[in-house]
Amino acid sequence: MLRTTLTALPILALAAPALAEDVSYSYEDTDLTGYYAAADDPKGLVLIASDWDGLTDYERERADMLAEMGYDAFALDMFGPDVPLDTMEERQAATGALYEDRERMRGLTEAGLAAARDKSDAATLIVAGYCFGGGVALEMARSEMAGEAAGYATFHGTLATPEGQGWDGDEPPVLVLHGAADTAVPLADAVALTEELEAAGNDFTVEIYSGAPHAFTVMGSDSYQERADKESWEAFTDFLEEQIGA
Repeated sequence: MLRTTLTALPILALAAPALAEDVSYSYEDTDLTGYYAAADDPKGLVLIASDWDGLTDYERERADMLAEMGYDAFALDMFGPDVPLDTMEERQAATGALYEDRERMRGLTEAGLAAARDKSDAATLIVAGYCFGGGVALEMARSEMAGEAAGYATFHGTLATPEGQGWDGDEPPVLVLHGAADTAVPLADAVALTEELEAAGNDFTVEIYSGAPHAFTVMGSDSYQERADKESWEAFTDFLEEQIGA
C-alpha cells in the first residue's frame, strides 16, 4: 500500500503526474478555472473541493500527489476570478453566499464534475473536500448527484446539515476526518453528523485526531499538525482503495 503526505522533503520519490494543467470551464455566466492532474493508468478519479480561499497551490499539490498514486484528480473552482478572496471578510462573504444559495453550490460542483469527466475516462469517482470544500462534498453527497461517486471524504470540513436537508441512508460511504481541537467546526458538529448518519443507516467512518485544530493538513500554516495530516491521508488512501477497489 502506497502512503505519503505533504512534507518539505518527501520521503518517497514518486513519479510526476503524466499531465498537469489548468482547465477552463464555466457555470452560467461565471468563467472558472480548475486544475487537472492525470495518472498514466488511472485507477479512479478524485474530485477535490477547496478551502474558502479558493483553488490554490495546496489543492494543486494534493492533486499531484493523487496522480502520483495512480488516480486522476481534478480540483474545482467554486468562485471564479471576480470573487475577491484576499481577506477573511471576503472569504466569509464568498462562502456565505454559497451556503445561502445551495442550488448555485450544487451547480458549480456539477459544472466542475463535467469538466473533470471531459478530461478523465476513469470509471470510478471519489469526492474529497477541505474545510469549506468538505461542506461542498457533503452537499453533493446529499444531492441528486450522490450516485455519481463511490464515496465522499471531508478533511476538517464544515459538517452541519442545512435546514431542509437530511440523509436517507442510500448515499455512498462517507469518511469524516476531523480535529478534536477544531474551534471553527466544533466537535459537536461531528457528533451530530455521526448521529444523523447512524440513524439513517449510512455507511460511514469518522476519525477524530486529538489536539488537531481546524485546517490541520495545511503544511506551513500555524494550524498544521503532522501526525493528524499523516494519519488522515493514510485513512483517505485506504478509503480510495476500498471504494475504488484497485
